[in-house]
Amino acid sequence: MTTSTATVPASGAAGAPGPGGPHRRRLAQWGFVAPAVVFMLLFFGYPLVRNVVMSFQHYTPRTFFTGEAPFAGFDNWSHVLRDALFGKALWHTLVFTAGSLLGQFCAGLALAVFFSRRFPLNGVLRSLILLPWLVPMVVSGIVWRRILDQDTGVLNSFLDTLGVGGHTPWLTSPHLALLSVILVNIWIGIPFNMVILYGGLQEIPRELYEAAALDGASAWRTFRSVTLPVLRPVITVVLVLGFMSTVKILDLVLALTEGGPADATQTLGTLTYQNSFVRLDFGAGAVVGNVLVLVSAVFAVIYLRAGRNEGK
Repeated sequence: MTTSTATVPASGAAGAPGPGGPHRRRLAQWGFVAPAVVFMLLFFGYPLVRNVVMSFQHYTPRTFFTGEAPFAGFDNWSHVLRDALFGKALWHTLVFTAGSLLGQFCAGLALAVFFSRRFPLNGVLRSLILLPWLVPMVVSGIVWRRILDQDTGVLNSFLDTLGVGGHTPWLTSPHLALLSVILVNIWIGIPFNMVILYGGLQEIPRELYEAAALDGASAWRTFRSVTLPVLRPVITVVLVLGFMSTVKILDLVLALTEGGPADATQTLGTLTYQNSFVRLDFGAGAVVGNVLVLVSAVFAVIYLRAGRNEGK
């Protein structure tokens, strides 16, 4: 006589979820995500919404005491967008960003390729090149302002010794000031580009270069057909990060030229600062700030679409 015993699956056993199992997992997932969501809402979402609202208000220093900020409609936007200085600042921002990104990337890539080869003091030289990136930007701007000074600057003194243009107004000429600021920003950004691109180069398999050498490819052909295609994701990251940090730059321009001479180096960043903290027109400053956010958002969308298409 055999006795059959029914086996009842225990709660929590494999294949038999206990009571509230899926709900607990969902709560646990939200528990990990919630701090990041709260952080983003407090430190990014609220300031962004507040800035948009401020751009539609008459927001003055008196508002900080009374709390009254009358609704202005599109008056702030109309005033800023019709101002000739806004168009000039927008153009300078585009030129400054494009020139800085191009110079930083080309110089950084050249140095990354150079240091990817082993030679004595390689690590020491790479460490020294990082110094401009480690120094605070305001300090770099003040130092370069002294170097580029028309009368007492080191650069003009050196050029005067060579007998070549020893009195060039690098920062006081409307025709040279923007170029000078771009060159200084390139100098500051080269180390960052070099470090990221150098890391990308180290991840390229050596077998690809060996195969190219067996096929008789020249150094330039190998660089164009092997290095650049494999390095494309790293290049994209470098350009995106460089764009985000360059398009809104403020401290370097203030330290070098303060937006002058004759608004020749006025950018959207400096225009936001001057509207808000010099003219105390916080509504107009919020408008220019929103334009900066919009430009960054458009660039981010283009980047995401390009990445998605590349992934397909």
